[in-house]
Amino acid sequence: MKPYTAEFRGEVLAACDAGEGTQDVAVRFNVSQSWVRRIKQQRRETGQIAPKTAAPRQPKWQAWAEWLVAKLVARPDSYLRELQAELKQERGEEVSLMTICAACRALEQSRKKRR
Repeated sequence: MKPYTAEFRGEVLAACDAGEGTQDVAVRFNVSQSWVRRIKQQRRETGQIAPKTAAPRQPKWQAWAEWLVAKLVARPDSYLRELQAELKQERGEEVSLMTICAACRALEQSRKKRR
């Protein structure tokens, strides 16, 4: 869900500043009372009304992505459990099978059996 714009937040805060109660403002703008309280608190504490921005997250497997690609190129028929054991032994990383699977999918590396 996208955050509300700074203009909309300004309108809500202007209504609060005009003396309207939190519940009345929430009903008028079709938002929750808790959201109105949070933006009032944010303005009081930081002086800003713009939505907070989250830092972009890096996947857990990003640090060993090159290692994984090299392993899969060398042996494309590796099992996830084998990769998990080698990762723990060689790099000291303990990760779940799902993390390795997600990394393979994101890196577009398939683990095909040889025929």
